[in-house]
Amino acid sequence: MTLKSIEFVLPLADPGAVIETVGGKGASLARLISANFSVPNGFHVTTAAYVRFVQENDLQQSIEASIAKVDAHAPSTLEAASNTIQDLFMKANIPEEVASSIVSAYAELEGGNPIVAVRSSATAEDLPEASFAGQQETFLNIHGAVEVLNAVKRCWASLWTARAIGYRIRQGVSIQGLSLAVVVQKMVAAEAAGILFTANPLNGNRDQVVINAAWGLGEAIVGGQVTPDLLIVEKHDWRIVQRQTADKQVMTVRTNGSTELQTVPDALRKLEVLSDEQVVHLSQLGTQIEGLYQGAVDIEWVLADGEFSVVQARPVTGLPEVVIPSPEEWQPPKPKARYMRASIIDFMSNPLSPLFATMGVSAYNKSIQEALEEMTGKDKAKFPGEIIETIHDYAYMNASYTAGEWWALASLVPKFPKLLGNGAKHFRNKALPTYQRKVNELSVKSIDTMNLEEIWKDAHILVEAAMYHMSILQVDTLGASAGSEGLFTNTYNKFYKKEHDPTAPSFLMGYNNTPILAEKSVYDLAMWIKHQQDLAEFIHSTETEQIVAAFWGEDTPSKDMSNDWEEFKKRLQTHLDEFGYMLFDLDFSQPVPAENPTPQIEMIKIYLSGEGVNPYERQARLQEKREAATRNLRERLHGISGWVVTKTLGWAQSMAEVREDSIASIGLAYPRLRMLLLEIGNRLVKAGVIEKPEDVFWLEESEIEARLVALERDETLESLQSVCEERKKIRKAEARVIPPAQLPFSKTYMGIPIEVFMPGGGGEDGHELKGVGASSGKVTGVACVLHGPEDFDQMQPGGILVAPQTNPAWTPLFTMASAVVTDIGGPLSHGSIVAREYGIPAVLGTGVATRRIHTGQRITVDGTQGMVTIEDN
Repeated sequence: MTLKSIEFVLPLADPGAVIETVGGKGASLARLISANFSVPNGFHVTTAAYVRFVQENDLQQSIEASIAKVDAHAPSTLEAASNTIQDLFMKANIPEEVASSIVSAYAELEGGNPIVAVRSSATAEDLPEASFAGQQETFLNIHGAVEVLNAVKRCWASLWTARAIGYRIRQGVSIQGLSLAVVVQKMVAAEAAGILFTANPLNGNRDQVVINAAWGLGEAIVGGQVTPDLLIVEKHDWRIVQRQTADKQVMTVRTNGSTELQTVPDALRKLEVLSDEQVVHLSQLGTQIEGLYQGAVDIEWVLADGEFSVVQARPVTGLPEVVIPSPEEWQPPKPKARYMRASIIDFMSNPLSPLFATMGVSAYNKSIQEALEEMTGKDKAKFPGEIIETIHDYAYMNASYTAGEWWALASLVPKFPKLLGNGAKHFRNKALPTYQRKVNELSVKSIDTMNLEEIWKDAHILVEAAMYHMSILQVDTLGASAGSEGLFTNTYNKFYKKEHDPTAPSFLMGYNNTPILAEKSVYDLAMWIKHQQDLAEFIHSTETEQIVAAFWGEDTPSKDMSNDWEEFKKRLQTHLDEFGYMLFDLDFSQPVPAENPTPQIEMIKIYLSGEGVNPYERQARLQEKREAATRNLRERLHGISGWVVTKTLGWAQSMAEVREDSIASIGLAYPRLRMLLLEIGNRLVKAGVIEKPEDVFWLEESEIEARLVALERDETLESLQSVCEERKKIRKAEARVIPPAQLPFSKTYMGIPIEVFMPGGGGEDGHELKGVGASSGKVTGVACVLHGPEDFDQMQPGGILVAPQTNPAWTPLFTMASAVVTDIGGPLSHGSIVAREYGIPAVLGTGVATRRIHTGQRITVDGTQGMVTIEDN
């Protein structure tokens, strides 16, 4: 095509046809042609032509003056401005050099003076983040140069229709520099036309193509004047899963110089517009265009002489989130086996990430074997293999063993007294130092200088070290503390407790353990901040999210406090270095506190406002109470019962002293482990396998391993992002359900009431939830439902903390809470201990709290009766 001016007119496929010069619609058509898709021929009238038209006719000042009078909420002002501007446009003349360029381009189209469609193409339309579709005009069945020029001018004027002006105001689009391009395109004598979405716009399903089809031109469908045929096609096998053939009463047809609606002939009204073969072909064409755009697209298509052509394509905006049905059937992996959500499962309340479910669970199962071998001195005993298994991605403990496995476990029985009695000493002198030494050894190398094999190897060593430590703790401290507290409570209550005596937990509180030391550290920081006036005001008045962002950033929020701010960052970082390993969840896909100081900032705010409990005073008060209770009890002990209580009390107190330290220590490897795994994620991002480093946790161990080998060979890797996204959706659906506490259900285990293994039972009756009364008292308040660290900023002072479970990393939230409710946990869990220390009611082990209760609801927590009542339904 020979053109007089490349500035005002461009061929449809010209390389210069980008959004800035030809608008969204024009740029899309150019892109389609360059990719060899069938698009009717034509040309662009560029934004430069519009700009010259406005300049030559001195229209900009009048446009701005009209828009200045608009009130977006008053339709009459939109109409008045639109009428004024459009009248100015239609009275203005197209500059000669612009008009001649358009006429020349039109004359050179095949067929000589062909019938064309003249379509507006705005520079702010058809973008991924906002669809401006339908805000400007299209003129069909245009014939002759004079009519083409007139249609172009009408397109320009349509930039200022009332709906376009209002839409831009609502979208926040400035009118400064606003311009409009026009696409002039040969019209296809369409037998049929329609719209195709490469994702289902109703339910967000990205695996389906949705097609609307009608007779004649597509304007009747776009304008909603005809009910079209509806077809839904599955992409994976091109199967038509739904076909609705409509009674198509009207269609758009060409008339002399325009288009009009006509009645569809009776023979065509209820006839399928597209055959099955055409549907599949069109669906495949749509997915090819989707590949070009790298995302879901909305396509306008026409059918003429048995061939499909594309007249428009744009990214789909506003697709709903894909809804995957939550699992309904809970079939055990082994039909005759018994599965329970108990013991170590308390640390895994949510569906497991794919990486932890493969890498972490297998490491734990291997580690428990090693721990049992070490405790028994037998390396060939047939211990249970897979202690932890997953069902719908939830962790379950396999509680069914073969005769051989029971025999191997029975060999532990004679060793239990010594193992349990030496638990505290073994934890302090061997388990903890060994674990800490391993973490320290693997934390000195610079990750940037490590190759993938080293990173992956170190990650495995740390996972195995953490899981082995977890396994050892189940005997050293967790099992021993449960057993010792239970024995002491029973003997004390039976032989010595009188009506006004302290409760058994009073003898086991007030130790200066790791979580308490972490609280004291935050308190000390808050007290220091209190004396730095500008910094204190900033912390007190600024949203926590902004403070956290500033902490990780490099800029000082205010020059007036630059020195104080740097000192604050230094002190908070010191705290995170010392205590930031305490886990929110055993699944290492969850960030550790060192990565998210939100709870610490919230705790500081509480202290700055004069609220909260001084942890020094609280710990000293509980210690004094414990020591006084112990002295008074010892004075009353006598005989055999006295000897039993003395022994059980000594054992229970020794375990209480180390129990919280041991739980806190589980995560010692996690900060370094997550750094290693995220670095692998970062390198997979560079290789195009995933989009974000965090997506590494949505891959399975074997998938990562295979790709690391390929990366070392410099092989090209395919993307697994769609796999990650699908797994995220599945786990989101799974998280909505309440996993059964046991499979199959039973009231006993080995003849023992199930409550012994699973306190609480998670019963519910209407608006009441039954759990374990872990800390006495009764409070009515507003629920704050927190599923994990990502929700911590939603905790409100005085609110009732409702969580899947709590562990040492959650402790800062107890400063704000008036009561605590959890899905998982019992009277010996971390949450119950801290709740008792804070003197707030706690009901744990409800099984359903985070699903049944919603943030903002008023609930009553009765820690004495173990009951939660939902006041607002």
